[in-house]
Amino acid sequence: MSASTNVDLPRTGPDWDRGWRAFAVPVLPLASRVAKLRIRGERNVPQTGAFVLAPNHYSNIDPIVVGLSVARMGRVPRFLLKASILRIPIVGGILRRLGQIPVERGMRGGGNPLAAAAELVAAGGGIVIYPEGTLTRDPELWPMRGKTGAARAALANGIPLIPMAHWGAQKVLPQYGGRLKIVPRQTVQVLVGEPLDLSPWAGRPLDNRVADEVTEALMQRIAELVGELRGETPPSERWDPSEHGQSEFGRP
Repeated sequence: MSASTNVDLPRTGPDWDRGWRAFAVPVLPLASRVAKLRIRGERNVPQTGAFVLAPNHYSNIDPIVVGLSVARMGRVPRFLLKASILRIPIVGGILRRLGQIPVERGMRGGGNPLAAAAELVAAGGGIVIYPEGTLTRDPELWPMRGKTGAARAALANGIPLIPMAHWGAQKVLPQYGGRLKIVPRQTVQVLVGEPLDLSPWAGRPLDNRVADEVTEALMQRIAELVGELRGETPPSERWDPSEHGQSEFGRP
């Protein structure tokens, strides 16, 4: 694992097309003023080829943190986004041109990440999929139980499934909004783990049992990475919103 880094200028890699470069040059330096990123484990994100990156999700500002981090690692950040966002005039058109992928909320597994990942595999790109599907409902902001979209996308296409954790975004913007705090600039710790070892599931059909097992292993690793950043031990069991009468769409 590489040393901690604090990078202020975007790096560009082989999958940065002209549109992304035009977007990144003015926008990323400004966005980096929101938070100071300290990234470890960036070498676990391949510089070429397809991958699925699976981060924890606990603040509405998370996509900015993750997007900046992926850009700093030299890759184009592409997300599965709520389809409603992509229907916003002008904004939706920009996001579509930048390769962001619409997902209809409420569909099992987070929409159709398999089709989206297959397209990116052909182009050698990576995709960010939040395995929790929404902001964690855990009151202590630990990763909650996961959904199978990220696991299915990686398994179906034979590409790396990379766990990622970050901590500190809640200091910039609380979980469900509130006052944005950018002065003084807050520090967000980012830790990218090694790709999950998928060999125990090699040769098995991609059924619900396999997808659930890989998702559980993925969430366990993400929780461990979050624990490392927080200096704490994650809960032995992940929060399940259904057991607490919580909605997974909008605020709980």
